[in-house]
Amino acid sequence: MAIFIEPDTMLGHMFSACTTDQIDEFIPEKRGFRIHGHSTTIRLESAFWTILEEMASNEGHSVPELIQVIHDQCLVANDKNLASCLRVICVKYINIY
Repeated sequence: MAIFIEPDTMLGHMFSACTTDQIDEFIPEKRGFRIHGHSTTIRLESAFWTILEEMASNEGHSVPELIQVIHDQCLVANDKNLASCLRVICVKYINIY
């Protein structure tokens, strides 16, 4: 049974943004950083890296500097779940700014 969503609805609009033309935004990408001298690798979808790059630029930081600031301020990140914290920060950034 197929589900048909009208294209002029919110879900229809969102699903049209999930086409194979935009597949690169959904592919996870690993990037390595040093946070307070410790090497770490973070795996996020490309769409989140794009948001983090914009946030860093707006704050006058590099992406590694921004991630270190977020790491230092986010209690969830300090419990070893930095990738989840970064995703939530990105969603909040999009909703607010």
